[in-house]
Amino acid sequence: MRERGQKRTIKGVVVSNKMEKTVVIRAERLVKHPVFHKYTRKHVKYMVHDEKNECKIGDTVVIMESRPLSRLKRWRMLNIIERAK
Repeated sequence: MRERGQKRTIKGVVVSNKMEKTVVIRAERLVKHPVFHKYTRKHVKYMVHDEKNECKIGDTVVIMESRPLSRLKRWRMLNIIERAK
């Protein structure tokens, strides 16, 4: 039997929680320009499964890759790092 690899984890901020058991996370990363060597911010939005509906807008969370849960959801929420103020 082959071992499974580690699932990816990403840290991001909750942008929307208007859906039932789903939140939208915005994850940012820095990318270096190949010619000018300047760092720019790129961001991606992820639809994340939140089973207990405990996330609020502005929370910082860690999400983990999972099997497809719906048409757009491929991530699950692991834990909340910091609550919104």
